[in-house]
Amino acid sequence: MRTAPTLLPLGPLVNTHGIRGELRLLPYNPDSTTLRPGLHVVLRRADEEFPRQLTGVRRHKRFLLLTLDGCDSLDAAEALVGCELCVTLDDLPPLQAGEVYHYELVGMAVVTSAGDSLGTVTEVLTTPAHDVCVVRDGAAEHLIPLVANVVREIDRDGRRIVVEPLPGLLDA
Repeated sequence: MRTAPTLLPLGPLVNTHGIRGELRLLPYNPDSTTLRPGLHVVLRRADEEFPRQLTGVRRHKRFLLLTLDGCDSLDAAEALVGCELCVTLDDLPPLQAGEVYHYELVGMAVVTSAGDSLGTVTEVLTTPAHDVCVVRDGAAEHLIPLVANVVREIDRDGRRIVVEPLPGLLDA
């Protein structure tokens, strides 16, 4: 079984907000409820990591506005723009039955229920309708929606996803 990363990125800090040190986070998963005041996070840029504690979180349009300990001015916030905000796996909410985190899907093999290999999940996209796995095999690319009538099985231990393609789904 694959070892999960120690830190899981939730999104980049893309800008400041106001003059009191608030930062705009563009979350990879807009529906995530992971971030909350008091949570310890890690800001990552290249090979550097900066541990911080969240002191405030609020929604604003498609962003989350964050306040962090030690960041109480525009200058302090500007210095953190460009960092990726990460949490440890222990800070993620527990999964319900049948749920999976996106990071777990990346690297999984994808096969049809007939046994044909489609490739490997290289990324997971979040769309308003449903999440989509980008599956690549060499130059071939397939977009596989994570919906019940397509995905038949997600085998975490076997690192494999079994799909039943809808008509036209695999057409180039």
